[in-house]
Amino acid sequence: MKLIIINGPNLNLLGKREPEVYGKQTFEDYFRGLQLQFREVQLEYFQSNIEGELISKIQEVGFTYDGIILNAAAYTHTSVGLGDAVKAVDTPVVEVHISNVAAREPFRHESYISAGARGVIFGFGLQGYDLAIRSFLD
Repeated sequence: MKLIIINGPNLNLLGKREPEVYGKQTFEDYFRGLQLQFREVQLEYFQSNIEGELISKIQEVGFTYDGIILNAAAYTHTSVGLGDAVKAVDTPVVEVHISNVAAREPFRHESYISAGARGVIFGFGLQGYDLAIRSFLD
């Protein structure tokens, strides 16, 4: 099974940015743990702060991979283009958010990704990525 985690803006700052919301662990450290935990999965990771790069990556992998785990971060609430990219590809997408977006600012309650996603996981911290991988294995 071939899965990719695609992370959006500011997620490269995990471990430094708002640790009370996002935790103290870097995503790179967490990702290495996921690779060890899910050895049977060919697991890749891509992060960009640039909306167009995220769209291009979804288009690049969206017809050949078994699954995309997408945390579009702030673009979740603003990018019609990312939402359209998710709907345009054949590969199923699971939307993930580290924080409980429903308990945050009202603008974070709207997602342009969810309508095209297979499912949404939020509020479980970094464990949401683990849960998303498991959803593809079950």
